[in-house]
Amino acid sequence: MIESEPSPNGAAEAESSSRKRVVIGDVAARAGVSKSAVSFVFNNRSGVSASARERILRAADELGWRPSARARALSRSHAQAVGLVIRRDPELLSTDPFFPQFMAGVEIGLTAHDYSLVLQVVADEQSERAAYHRFADASRVDGVFLTDVRIGDTRPQDARELGLRAVVIAPEDAASDDGVAIGMNDSDGVRRAVHHLHSLGHRRIAHVMGAPMYVHTEARRRAWREALVDLGLPVGTVVTADFTGASGARATHELLDLPEPPTAIVYGNDLMAIAGVSAATDRGVRVPEDLSVVGFDDIPLAPYALPPLTTVRQNVVAWGTAAAQTLVALVEGRQPPTVRLPPVEFVVRGSTGPTRDRRHA
Repeated sequence: MIESEPSPNGAAEAESSSRKRVVIGDVAARAGVSKSAVSFVFNNRSGVSASARERILRAADELGWRPSARARALSRSHAQAVGLVIRRDPELLSTDPFFPQFMAGVEIGLTAHDYSLVLQVVADEQSERAAYHRFADASRVDGVFLTDVRIGDTRPQDARELGLRAVVIAPEDAASDDGVAIGMNDSDGVRRAVHHLHSLGHRRIAHVMGAPMYVHTEARRRAWREALVDLGLPVGTVVTADFTGASGARATHELLDLPEPPTAIVYGNDLMAIAGVSAATDRGVRVPEDLSVVGFDDIPLAPYALPPLTTVRQNVVAWGTAAAQTLVALVEGRQPPTVRLPPVEFVVRGSTGPTRDRRHA
């Protein structure tokens, strides 16, 4: 290991460096205001005139000064962090692309406000409740994202009672007085899938749904059923799965074993749909010639599956960013921004096609 000799002028250089460090007082002096006014501006608080705010921001920019996240947290009595507790089966979490994309969006939204994300992965409901209590008792976070919302979920109320602001990641109709909901329109995507299949001549359209306790699972199942009824089609068979590839393959075999198997299947996510295509192919059932398949999510693998997967696309990164911006605003006592998420898109690829009768017509 090579060590350099200390400079004979080291002390002088350190002193000079220390003198050059810009602090909040320097900004206040240059702008001709108090240090409190500078703090108010950088903490988005009222009480500073527009002209003074402009001078403060200009002075800070000229001096290259910004408050540290730690200093801002202390001045606000905030942890300057928000939490996300994920309760998922390890197999599903490792293969589900939703959370990496969602957290990428959250980080985009938090970085602009110097907030951090504290993540906890737990195995069961008891561990999940304990995680929220640790967040509150240790003042580790100021608010939480609530994902995988379940039917009759009490977590929004629990978070409020713990003093934690909450943003619910679910369809808007899942909101309550205990939390703000931000979500995509799952139902519209599923309805478009059913109408697309109907236009290709399909009448026996089945559904492979995810775990039944989730709000978004029920929303997709309900949209599938309502679309069939609206089109005057018979309500097909529903098979319950759990969003994993193995369950998607099992559900597909179950449907293809029916006396009158479906000619099309709408799956609750892309992972189950891709596994379903593989299961059908193993049985000699051709996709899309004999069976049309639709997924949900448009994961990165979807365009490269064989055949490329027709699916519903959500902009999950934008969803995460909007959720983060909303939660920070709630924590800081500001009016949350108006959320305008991109609408879901229906992406037609090679896994759907006309029925045999329609092809030979």
